[in-house]
Amino acid sequence: MFNLLASQKKELMKRISLVILSTVIAVVASTTITYVIFSKKLNELKTGNQKAELQKIQQVSFRGLPAETVDFTYAAELSVKAVVHVKTRIEYTTTSVFDFFFGYSEPQYYSKTLPVGSGVIISSDGYIVTNNHVVSNSENIEVTLNDKRTYVAKLIASDPSTDIALLKIDADDLPYLTFGNSDDLKVGEWVLAVGNPFNLTSTVTAGIVSAKARNIGVNSPFSIESFIQTDAAVNPGNSGGALVNTRGELVGINTAIASQTGSYVGYAFAVPSNIVKKVVSDFIKYGEVQRVYLGVNILQVDHELAKQKNLSSTEGVYVQSVYEGGSAQDAGIKPGDVIVAINGNKIKDIPQLQEQLGQFEPGQKITVEVLRGNNREMLEVILKNTKNTTEITRNNYTKALGAKFQTARPEDLKRLRINYGVKVVELTSGKLKAVGIRPGFIITSINRLTVKTAEEVEMLLIQIKGNVIIEGIYPNGMYAYYSFVN
Repeated sequence: MFNLLASQKKELMKRISLVILSTVIAVVASTTITYVIFSKKLNELKTGNQKAELQKIQQVSFRGLPAETVDFTYAAELSVKAVVHVKTRIEYTTTSVFDFFFGYSEPQYYSKTLPVGSGVIISSDGYIVTNNHVVSNSENIEVTLNDKRTYVAKLIASDPSTDIALLKIDADDLPYLTFGNSDDLKVGEWVLAVGNPFNLTSTVTAGIVSAKARNIGVNSPFSIESFIQTDAAVNPGNSGGALVNTRGELVGINTAIASQTGSYVGYAFAVPSNIVKKVVSDFIKYGEVQRVYLGVNILQVDHELAKQKNLSSTEGVYVQSVYEGGSAQDAGIKPGDVIVAINGNKIKDIPQLQEQLGQFEPGQKITVEVLRGNNREMLEVILKNTKNTTEITRNNYTKALGAKFQTARPEDLKRLRINYGVKVVELTSGKLKAVGIRPGFIITSINRLTVKTAEEVEMLLIQIKGNVIIEGIYPNGMYAYYSFVN
């Protein structure tokens, strides 16, 4: 009996071994066949008319994946080739202490080249976008490409309110980045910051989108602030560089860092690409940015306002009043309405409203969704400009003034012991020259309103009617006052 059982046991073990061996062989064979088929398919994709399909496979979205599973190399390779180093040469003056006692004399002029930031090539024929603050105080701009070629750049236009400037170099067949849709960015999505921090060329750092529509108060009162916040490392020299998604699309222009030291400590901010794209388009078509105004006086909806006005939500922007003859009044927007969306894009706060409006030109039509009591209203709004018309505007007021302005350099402010000012850098026939203002004069206030940027000077001089009083200081420390009728 015992021998019979041992024989059966031996036979059983033999059958089990054969089953296991057969299974292993089947798995290996299946894996090999799958690999061969997939390899063959890839080879087919790489040939013929199917290269676009392969590119789609390579550019798959990595949104929401952990860092160790995301391949940043594709986006990094595209970006570093299209990001440039921007240097500027500034001219400055020195004066003698004797000027203080004996009056104004001709200053001595000097020049210095400074590596100040980065820029992004956005077309093969040499258009480059950067920050306004990178080039605002420069007389000459030099651009160095990733392959070490150097060009003199022409400033096409700049806009302090969005901190965007457009440069042009004389070159062709350049690598460039295409604009992505910054409205589609999600909080938590991976992004790369590319620039030239600390004069180190072609530096790439990675992080996530930490927040959107941030207002951090770094620009003038006329500014549009709706920044993308990221924890990708951004340092001095990164200004004007690229913020790209994992598909290598330009989704922002790096602008500022939140820091007490001037270096990266956790958060950085970028201008959304949809605003950049619109500003650049205006520069090329019109030479300046076309502003639109809804014609409303607005408040941020918070818990206290929602309770006071019996609102059902704290999201949106509350319309306190509407201006006579403005776009909002024409469209039927009323005081007490809460703006919650523009063209289907949700509006949670004032920065988001500014960001959406900043993408349009006068004369364009948008759909504004408002909450009116318990009802939702969809209103068609035709946007107007500062003059309350739908026409494209070109500001010729600086020609009437006969002056060209630029924000005063920090070294000038320090030497003259003032905190802000706008320098008159050129004078031709016009109002300022007629009242005796000379080149080099730094305007500190207009009708007792302080001015910090060239745009503020122009905006105030457009708005003020009647007597205009300009206060300021010359490079030798002499204070002066001028007046004329506007």
